[in-house]
Amino acid sequence: MAEFGKTTITDKSRKRLTRRRFIAGAGATALSFTVIKPALVRGYDANSKVDLGIIGCGGRGTWIAELFKQHGGYNVVAAADYFQDRVDGCGGKLGVDKARRYTGLSGYRKLLDKVDAVAIESPPYFHPEQAADAVDAGCHVYVAKPLAVDVPGCHSIARSGRKATAKKLCFLVDFQTRADKFYMEALKRVRNGALGEFVFGESTYHAGDPFGRMYKTWRDDPKNPENRLRAWGLDKIISGDIITEQNIHTLDVMSWIMNQEPIWAVGTGGRTVRPVGTCWDHFTLLFQYSNNVGVTFSSRQFKGHGTKPEGIRNRMFGSKGVLETQYGGQVLIRAKGEDFYRGGRSPGIYKDGAVANIATFHKSIVQGKFDNPTVAESVRSNLLTVLGRTAAYEGRKVTWSEIIRSKKKLDANLKGLKA
Repeated sequence: MAEFGKTTITDKSRKRLTRRRFIAGAGATALSFTVIKPALVRGYDANSKVDLGIIGCGGRGTWIAELFKQHGGYNVVAAADYFQDRVDGCGGKLGVDKARRYTGLSGYRKLLDKVDAVAIESPPYFHPEQAADAVDAGCHVYVAKPLAVDVPGCHSIARSGRKATAKKLCFLVDFQTRADKFYMEALKRVRNGALGEFVFGESTYHAGDPFGRMYKTWRDDPKNPENRLRAWGLDKIISGDIITEQNIHTLDVMSWIMNQEPIWAVGTGGRTVRPVGTCWDHFTLLFQYSNNVGVTFSSRQFKGHGTKPEGIRNRMFGSKGVLETQYGGQVLIRAKGEDFYRGGRSPGIYKDGAVANIATFHKSIVQGKFDNPTVAESVRSNLLTVLGRTAAYEGRKVTWSEIIRSKKKLDANLKGLKA
């Protein structure tokens, strides 16, 4: 709750919204309620507290919620997760009242009328619906990548972003690289011609399997929907597969560099090493852009046996220089004269980027900045992952114009889970 002497944005002013009916997904029953949300205006005091609800209380969700609390501009007042143990673990750490800890697939809807903003940290499959409901309820939205697992989900997020702007709400996507000073300065210089004409690029994400902790849960009973949900990182529909759930980081940097949509993608991949789950453990692709510029991409999630370099890396070769970036490592431009940029390293980018985005989110809310610039770029990056995934799954060239018209919606078939 708010500290003595501080005022919450909710305290300042409230506006009753029209009753609407929410239809719970995955077989859940319909429910309806009246939502009361604040009418935010420009110029709130910088010390105003934002009442926040956390949706998704796993490891990262709890970690992010703690960062929101540490910022000082938020009261974490509600939490939702399908699983009771997770919502209690997060809620207990953050002092969330037990009456405001919600479970089940649609439990998050119960917190929407009690908060100013939500942080969505659930598995990617649920992001579009949760974000849409939050915006409809008048909440500011902070959402983790990836935004969605399919094209309809990406379009849904784009609509929610536009609706948020129209309703004077903030909608921020949490990409750490886009908040890093070295990446931002390097890309500014690239835009100003430091590389000259683009020739070709490389994008890689090579790492071990981050979901090994989920193996046992999956093996116990992979057909049990609760086990699938706990081991969501091993499920290609709930996670979007590794190219969407993890590799989006390097593909977002690729998209940032190119600053346009690709024409087509072609490639391959498979699950050769990973012993459980339905996700692939490697992808190899070529993205073709205009002016005959190709960007190769590869990823793996299995042991590299000491091979270097690993991690999230991008390179773009130009007629005048080369851009090199590494997540958590060196960012620089190799070129002559004033086009050379030494850049620097950001070893704490994982946390520092999130901290910066949390601060930007608060500043945007209290200052009434509702242009929401992260949405469109993030949607494009998410669509890139689906383009590449489709090309690899189907073993054929897939065009951008084809993929953005796709109406194929992934169905996790989570029947049996409680509403």
